[in-house]
Amino acid sequence: MSDILIVDDERDIRELISDILQDEGFATRLASNSDETMAEINTEAPALIILDIWLKDSRMDGIDILKTVKRDNPDVPVVIISGHGNIEIAVAAIKQGAYDFIEKPFNIDQLLVVIRRAMETSRLRRENQNLKRRDVATSEMIGTSAPYRALLSQLDKVTKSNGRVMLTGPAGSGKEVAARYIHAHSARASAPFITVNCAGVAPDRMEEVLFGRETPDRGVEPGLLEQAHGGVIYFDEVADMPLGTQSKILRVLVDQQFTRVGGTDKVRVDLRVISSTNRDLDQAIMADTFRQELYHRLNVVPIAVPSLEERREDIPLLAEHFIAEFKASQGLPERALTDDAVALMQTMVWPGNVRQLKNLVERVLILGDGTGPIEARELPGEEEAGGDDGRVVLSGALATLPLREAREAFEREYLLTQINRFGGNISRTANFVGMERSALHRKLKSLGVVTSAKAGVRIAHVDEEVEATG
Repeated sequence: MSDILIVDDERDIRELISDILQDEGFATRLASNSDETMAEINTEAPALIILDIWLKDSRMDGIDILKTVKRDNPDVPVVIISGHGNIEIAVAAIKQGAYDFIEKPFNIDQLLVVIRRAMETSRLRRENQNLKRRDVATSEMIGTSAPYRALLSQLDKVTKSNGRVMLTGPAGSGKEVAARYIHAHSARASAPFITVNCAGVAPDRMEEVLFGRETPDRGVEPGLLEQAHGGVIYFDEVADMPLGTQSKILRVLVDQQFTRVGGTDKVRVDLRVISSTNRDLDQAIMADTFRQELYHRLNVVPIAVPSLEERREDIPLLAEHFIAEFKASQGLPERALTDDAVALMQTMVWPGNVRQLKNLVERVLILGDGTGPIEARELPGEEEAGGDDGRVVLSGALATLPLREAREAFEREYLLTQINRFGGNISRTANFVGMERSALHRKLKSLGVVTSAKAGVRIAHVDEEVEATG
């Protein structure tokens, strides 16, 4: 997309402009009416359109073509030219999104100044889109655990369809990464991926942000839905969308069109919708804070994104990925992880999930001396886990128990942690703790520790009856 499309019903004019631009090093294409224009645009969107207002023997005039271009290809600048120019036409063209207006007969130098400026605008917009699309890197899925593989299998099934997807899971678990993965591996990968931060937009501004607006002084300002045309609109934490906006989004999903705030024209959009939430939408529906009809429209394919606690096996891979990412993006040192550091990470509590792990890795890389592998003592909470002299700090409850009960409580908690760390794999757990597999099974039974299936992995927990009678 680096050429200029010249649209004029007068052959001499369009060929004159083309010759001038080609002498300046620009590539050009020519069209004499709306049908030829739309055929050229649909073949490949140009970098710039020079468009005559009045077109003889054409189904659409210049203003109609401008509206269509700004609807379907909003990033393409349009320079309007007319031999019947007046201030009303200029204002109408600018209001509909034209980049500039030139009256025939035009001054060649003036024309070239406007075109160079418009081409620079086009180049900057393309660069901006390319930068946005580099976010595909954030769609990279990392992991080998059973819950991760189950998630990836579900995501792969929906990439080739156009169905609406609802991603559920705790905050920081990677719902947006999953949404970007769907986009990056779909037929819409080259089109925009636009995020709507439903919790971060003031309720009284949500409709302008989504639908855009039209004002006499500023003209057309496209909203996020319009910017996402042809691609994916991602409603992040959709439960926080204002109730009034929900009914209008429902109408957009049904009609595939809307009207800008302050406008009258219908704007058609082709969108795939992906939503996410960390809240129980059934409860929100019962509380009348979320529309049931919208829920059914959005929840065509529900996919649960597991917490980091459910995929502890992936922590080393994720940490190494973030280390490499911070080296590339910030120039932070690329450090390895010691076995002790990995073991501690896999036993830590992660209420912030993958986002918390990423923040922890960044903190360690920034505060560390930059040499040698990352050790357990550099991780937060290590001081509470054990002192420098090797002593274990007992909790108040454990310190008050007789030795036998304290030992059982410690062994139970220790083995629970290790089993969950290894995704319920008894063989790997036995190898790590230094026990025979059969001996570990006997120990678990005596301590009342059982395993059950959850999210595709075996999760260990305490048998309540055994603990109650133990």
